[in-house]
Amino acid sequence: MELVDYFKGVIDTAKSPIVICDLDYKIIYMNKSAVKIYQTRWKNDMYGTSIHCYFDEEAFSQLDMSVEWFKEDKNNNRVFAFHDDKENQDVYIRAIRDQNGDLIGFFNYHEFRDPEKGKEYDLD
Repeated sequence: MELVDYFKGVIDTAKSPIVICDLDYKIIYMNKSAVKIYQTRWKNDMYGTSIHCYFDEEAFSQLDMSVEWFKEDKNNNRVFAFHDDKENQDVYIRAIRDQNGDLIGFFNYHEFRDPEKGKEYDLD
């Protein structure tokens, strides 16, 4: 089994919708949560499309500024985008870097703020 299979498995089981883009702003991967949410909303296959068409001008400008900031320094890797009151989550834009620390893409990440209601290690 390839290491990429493990990483894909981690991303695909995340509750958070994750959309991975290259530096041309093209969608190269969406985890299962993202597909369920976004492809239902836009009713098309989003792979290979520019993320620009899913944002208004102001939001895309903020995204673009974030990516430019990532390019400035290898330590610039996370930008708080907004808090979603309805879902009680914070949304971030995160850098993706190669083994040399060079920026190769970015992704969105949602951190949910609601405490878990389930029992610890409840396997039933």
